[in-house]
Amino acid sequence: MKKVLAILLAAVLVFALAACAGKTPAEPTDTPDASTEPVEKTDFKAGFIFLHDENSTYDKNFIDAAKKACENLGVEYIGITNVDESNACKEAAADLVDKGCGFVFADSFGHEPYMIEAAKEFTDVQFSHATGTRAHTEKLANYHNAFASIYEGRYLAGVAAGMKLNEMIEAGKITAEEAKIGYVGAFTYAEVISGYTSFYLGAKSICPSATMEVQFTGSWYDETAEKEAATLLINNKCVLISQHADSMGAPTACEKAGIPNISYNGSTVQACPNTFIVSSRIDWTPYIEYAIKAAMEGKEFDTDWTGTIETGSVVLTDVNEPAAAEGTVAKIEEVKAGLADGSIHVFDTKNFTVGGKALDTYKADVDTDEAYTGDTEVIADGYFHESEFRSAPYFDLRIDGITLLNEKF
Repeated sequence: MKKVLAILLAAVLVFALAACAGKTPAEPTDTPDASTEPVEKTDFKAGFIFLHDENSTYDKNFIDAAKKACENLGVEYIGITNVDESNACKEAAADLVDKGCGFVFADSFGHEPYMIEAAKEFTDVQFSHATGTRAHTEKLANYHNAFASIYEGRYLAGVAAGMKLNEMIEAGKITAEEAKIGYVGAFTYAEVISGYTSFYLGAKSICPSATMEVQFTGSWYDETAEKEAATLLINNKCVLISQHADSMGAPTACEKAGIPNISYNGSTVQACPNTFIVSSRIDWTPYIEYAIKAAMEGKEFDTDWTGTIETGSVVLTDVNEPAAAEGTVAKIEEVKAGLADGSIHVFDTKNFTVGGKALDTYKADVDTDEAYTGDTEVIADGYFHESEFRSAPYFDLRIDGITLLNEKF
């Protein structure tokens, strides 16, 4: 009997102590807030290959996203910078595999053939490549391409440019006929053509008299060449400059000359406070998290992935309102809503001509071959379907209103 009473008293004591803590013994403890709970570290390693280093706005955009994604997932980040588009890429990939990386990512177009070679050799590692074109035709289980519908971001940046041109016209600084945009491009690739065309169409949707001149540098990153190209365009009486090139060459030339500038891959407002308006960029964090998580869990993931505004992959920096036209922020939001609900299509064939003619058919080079032969019908429902048949851009039309001053492949 004493033994039974002792047991009962012990049970009562345990219950009382638990009650003082606000819980019964069976009640689970509270789960910490997910936003403050530290990410549990894993032993998984993710490797990254970059064409340049953080001095390149293009590569810095990738580097920042890769580090953030790894931090969010609690995996180890290993990055190799300044890897050119040669067998050095495969060597870097092999080095990352030797370091224990289960996922390897490269960021430049010319890295692709070497990443494919690495994927074929190291079949137990997942490889991803940005801006590439061959994953959907190579059909390797461990090789993937990714990009985003950045042409929509470029279009929105073009809207900001059109607003600025209209402001300059209304203020009497230029006439409507003088609304000429200058654009510094790297290469005459579809990615660059798609970018400057969507930017121009965004500007023209706001300022119908806008025209554009494009000067190519033949390099993704050459500060001197980009500054010279921007200066040439300014001397050609271009009143606003944008670019698809990766240094501060064009923005600083604009700041010196007092010419409005719309950059790419990040804000240049600190260096160019008087001329920077806005920048579009791809936020690679959503994709890198998605791909690493799948690799960690041994799950299949998209061979060819396209990020969008909705996935948080296509973004704009904050508008520098002192340099931008009044109402720019509201107008961008209005147009963004139209892109999201499908009432606006960037490459609506009603809004451009080629050789004076509207297009109702066009075969683009989607399944890339050495001759870049068109193989896929991409115009339907009144617009060119960019980045829907593969992630990397394939819009390569040379539309009226845009003049190429040189050719750099």
